[in-house]
Amino acid sequence: MANESIRRRLAAILAADVVGYSRLMERDEKSTHTLLMERWKEVLEPLVATHQGRVFKRMGDGVLVEFSSAVNAVECAAALQQAMAAANRDMPEDRAIVLRVGVNLGDIMVEGSDLYGDGVNVAARLETLAKPGGVAISDGVHEYVHGRVGLDFVDSGYHEVKNIERPVHVWSWSPNGAGDADSSVVEAQPRLPAKPSIAVLPFDNMSGDPEQGYFADGITEDIITDLSKVSGLFVIARNSSFAYKGKAPDIRKVSRELGVRYILEGSVRRAADRIRINAQMIDGTTGGHLWAERYDRCIEDIFAVQDEVTRTIVSALKVKLTAGEEERREHRGKVDPEAYDLLVRSRQTMLQLSAVSSREARAMLERVIEIDPGLAAAYARLSIIAFAEYVNRWNGATPENLGRALQLAHKAIDVDDTEPQAHVSLALVLAWMRRLDEAEAPAERAVALDPNLADAYTGLGNIREFQGRYEDAVALYTRARRLDPQFDLSLHFLGRALLSLGRFDEAEIAFKRRLTLAPRSDMTRFYLACLYGRVGRHEEARRYWREVLEVNSNFSIDHLKRALPYRDPDLFDRLVGGLREAGVSI
Repeated sequence: MANESIRRRLAAILAADVVGYSRLMERDEKSTHTLLMERWKEVLEPLVATHQGRVFKRMGDGVLVEFSSAVNAVECAAALQQAMAAANRDMPEDRAIVLRVGVNLGDIMVEGSDLYGDGVNVAARLETLAKPGGVAISDGVHEYVHGRVGLDFVDSGYHEVKNIERPVHVWSWSPNGAGDADSSVVEAQPRLPAKPSIAVLPFDNMSGDPEQGYFADGITEDIITDLSKVSGLFVIARNSSFAYKGKAPDIRKVSRELGVRYILEGSVRRAADRIRINAQMIDGTTGGHLWAERYDRCIEDIFAVQDEVTRTIVSALKVKLTAGEEERREHRGKVDPEAYDLLVRSRQTMLQLSAVSSREARAMLERVIEIDPGLAAAYARLSIIAFAEYVNRWNGATPENLGRALQLAHKAIDVDDTEPQAHVSLALVLAWMRRLDEAEAPAERAVALDPNLADAYTGLGNIREFQGRYEDAVALYTRARRLDPQFDLSLHFLGRALLSLGRFDEAEIAFKRRLTLAPRSDMTRFYLACLYGRVGRHEEARRYWREVLEVNSNFSIDHLKRALPYRDPDLFDRLVGGLREAGVSI
């Protein structure tokens, strides 16, 4: 019977939220609340009425508005931001009420005076992606209003949003270029680096067997790894390149979204123990082809093929290899086909990030070592698995896992001191064993061996953060984010470091954006709950803590306190103190 009162219709939804509200409330709660209520009454409500909208929900510093017309919604959003900018003109910057606004057109459910559904949810997600003082709209809204409103929206690319299967295509607008201050947290359209820059898109599987898709992915990943070790190149990481898998994107759009000039794409055909790789490089700024090549080889020569691809790119871009880079390439030999196949499969399996996938990947890697004990990457990945099982409490892991991870990392380095992932593994384990100063050297060695390895910058950032050098950590996490824009965990780390610095509004932005990419994260919710508790937003703190337990009923603050290797013994207690202030029983 309850469903009989629910109706559906198409509507344009405007979502608005105050930037840095926690910071404003912390400084002057009474004045901030009074000023916000004035802005809602004197600025928002008249504009909503003029554009024939209806405010149907208010949530603290946020508001949701319904329109029957997408044009009216977008024009109201722009007028609202212009009016807010004018109202802030004579105010001190640290007291100004600045909004983010998102607009979506979608199907909604109507129950009484309230609205629900994806149409509303996406609008709220778009609001978090808007720049301060700006407006973010979905592709559907943009298609409808393009040419009908006098506003120039900029293509801000695709973004994963919570509870929506497909990425949302976002378009952005800011009056007079407002909102650039937020670009230090996440850049929607990164600038081209000074050095030649490239992204490798996932190679197509042309084998006729869909099950061979993992092999084509493995070839792609190895070429990315090979290119990233060239210090004269800027190379986008695997996570971000693979965001385009299964799509047929406009190469020029990919170039803009990732902030690189060149794009490598290709295909892989495997038949028994032979492979054929077709590759072509495109100038993303023009769409013009620079070169195309075909490679026919035995699988055992795959490292040689990857080396040829890298050398062709390096030559085409007129990049000079250093003496060390030349020397490392001379030591690459043949590989056993079964060992290579398992190495590729293990990497794909590890990315599933679960207790089951951890066990499966470990079995594969142990078989790789049986076949070829000289593959350092196998030991490095086994080290990461032992470490991850300890951190996530998978498969009955105990603190002894760290000792095992340490042995495996050292073994990987003994086998091949030039394997960057081995040094990343060693740095991670030493850091979590609270040997932070010892962890610095392998982390810095990983960066030197692979100056494009986002994991290396993240690992070094973790060490700096746990040492208490939070500004250095922010810089390293930002660098990792530039190399791997789709790596959502770097946003979590960035928010964590900003929280420790007391930069609450920036930390909130980073955490919320992480949740749009990883909506099931219990850890990010935990830190957001702590943040809201510290700044007095107690209702939100309690809500996010409830969500933590909904996502992970076994979440343990005690385990987290024992595991996180902060050098400052009081820092974690200060974080959790925010929850206690919000009335959370822990």
